[in-house]
Amino acid sequence: MNKLVMVALVLGGLMGLPAYAAVNINTATQSELEAVKGLGPAKAKAIITYREAHGSFKSLDELDNVKGFGSTSVEKLKGELSVGPEKAKK
Repeated sequence: MNKLVMVALVLGGLMGLPAYAAVNINTATQSELEAVKGLGPAKAKAIITYREAHGSFKSLDELDNVKGFGSTSVEKLKGELSVGPEKAKK
């Protein structure tokens, strides 16, 4: 009985762990981009402005071309952003 309770608690705890998805910069709204740590309103707006002017991003490295971004900030954001279908991460 104790093993059963322990297994139930462990499985319940694992199911409660949040999985998050990288934010797709080709489809994200202003507020979705602002929710990413390291992106504020100005950078979120810059991404959307660039996307509207140049079309979809082909890679995250293309963020180097967006006002307010440099290679260092792009590297820091790579785990949080994507340019394709969202994939769940743990």
